[in-house]
Amino acid sequence: MLLSPPLSSRSLWQRRKPLLLVVLATALSLIGGLGFLAWQHLYPVTAAEGWSYRVFLDEVPYVSALAKDKQGVLYVTQELKNEHGSVFTLAADGKRLPVLIGLSKPDGLAPLHDGIVVSQEAGDYPVLWIHGDGRHEALFAGRSVEGMTSDGLFLYVIEDRAGDGRLLRFDPLNKQVSVLRDGLSEGEGVAICADGKLYYTEKRKGWVKRWRAEGEDELVLSDLNAPGFLMCNDEGLWVTEDATHQARLLLLDTSGSLQVILRHLRSAQTVLSLAPGHLLIAEQGRARVLEVKQANRRPG
Repeated sequence: MLLSPPLSSRSLWQRRKPLLLVVLATALSLIGGLGFLAWQHLYPVTAAEGWSYRVFLDEVPYVSALAKDKQGVLYVTQELKNEHGSVFTLAADGKRLPVLIGLSKPDGLAPLHDGIVVSQEAGDYPVLWIHGDGRHEALFAGRSVEGMTSDGLFLYVIEDRAGDGRLLRFDPLNKQVSVLRDGLSEGEGVAICADGKLYYTEKRKGWVKRWRAEGEDELVLSDLNAPGFLMCNDEGLWVTEDATHQARLLLLDTSGSLQVILRHLRSAQTVLSLAPGHLLIAEQGRARVLEVKQANRRPG
């Protein structure tokens, strides 16, 4: 029986070198990937030149919708499912006062007459109207209703469903619901402007469209990173991106120019206009609400 001579250290290194290189490359790739994820998670929000922000409200898990009623009371939702969601108001001293509990993903708020309307996105739950001394009533049944807006006469809502979502208009006087558009994919945001133009988002398709009563809807913005909430005011059309990382707050101004106001947001949700150049934005990914201001903005 012949015995093989023992391998030298150099021979062992030559045999093991390819395996060690693979292990090293894998380790470096893993470290690089973890570093990139950490950078995405920890990188702070940055504001465009001429804009600034501060934390307005912190430690609000699953914060989603913001709205003010006619009295100026601020309403905030926490978008938890399985009837763990809630709505609270924020007092002047910062105290949080529960208004409604037991909701399933309350993801939309809109002022309506003397109260506030709240949606529930988790399934077939009614759209609720909170009014008076905290009393609430069901307005109509919805299917995964998310974004909402009102022009003072009608309530417009959109359903967040995969391919069979609808854009709806509700008439509070006769309690009638009209379907304005169907077949939507992950409709999240809806906004109506003072001139009557109605806009909506489809998150899955990355676009914003303007609804038309006749013909095809107009494509306004495309190639966005999970567009979610919409809000229209005198400055233009505001859009938030509901992406886990590198989400933005966008403004399509009245000249048609698209401005990036904030970057590196995490799961941006509702925008609430307080005054020209002054707004609040819910940043769900960091469980907080930011106050955003434009520098040197003259009142009015």
